Amino acid sequence: MEPAGLLLAAGGGTRYGMPKALVSDGGTLWVDRALGVLRDGGCAPLVVVIGAAAAEVRAQADLGDAIIVENTGWADGMGSSLRAGLAALGPTAAPAVVVMLVDTPGITPDAVRAVGTHAAPGALALATYGDRDGHPVLLGRDHWPGVVELATGDSGARAYLRNNPDTVVRVPCDRIADGADVDAPGPA
Repeated sequence: MEPAGLLLAAGGGTRYGMPKALVSDGGTLWVDRALGVLRDGGCAPLVVVIGAAAAEVRAQADLGDAIIVENTGWADGMGSSLRAGLAALGPTAAPAVVVMLVDTPGITPDAVRAVGTHAAPGALALATYGDRDGHPVLLGRDHWPGVVELATGDSGARAYLRNNPDTVVRVPCDRIADGADVDAPGPA
């Protein structure tokens, strides 16, 4: 069974100088590129959480058939966006969700597929790059209530994953993707 895809793209991009959903690389907005990566990685349905500059994102992006969730509490941090996205997926039949951040443009469909192969209600998986944990992250449906409970500020699912180390499957992705978060314009 295929996982859903959840793109967190609500932040204001304070360090970047603009909302990262609206950053354009080669004429393609990061939000559009990231949704395409989730789609091409085999995720369905797709949910995108927007917040800062939501009207501009809606006007400029091609979000296609994605479920759009506007997080009015986006300034509270990534945790609020993760909670909003999981709530939108609640009524779906998805056994799990692959979560991706809009500011990780080096993630590929291959990395999404590699992490997504673990999709099951009780699964937790994440991409690794060398000895560093990163994105995408897979959250099985059985874990969503616990993730929601601990997702505060900018930590997202981090606290929940740390509390369940024996359940987390680490998927090496350094040969198929670059999981670096881009926090400022210019060369990474």
